[in-house]
Amino acid sequence: MWTLLIILLVIWAGVSVLGFVVKGLFWLAIIGIILFIGTVIFGMLRRGRVRS
Repeated sequence: MWTLLIILLVIWAGVSVLGFVVKGLFWLAIIGIILFIGTVIFGMLRRGRVRS
């Protein structure tokens, strides 16, 4: 499970950087940031559930 989360975080970070680098793809950067944050929150919630 952690491997999948790390892979998704790397993909979302790459999409965000690509969106900032390519001038017309600012929307892609915003989507990448939102997905990155969502994945981090999902991982934190999942981690909390496993420990309980």
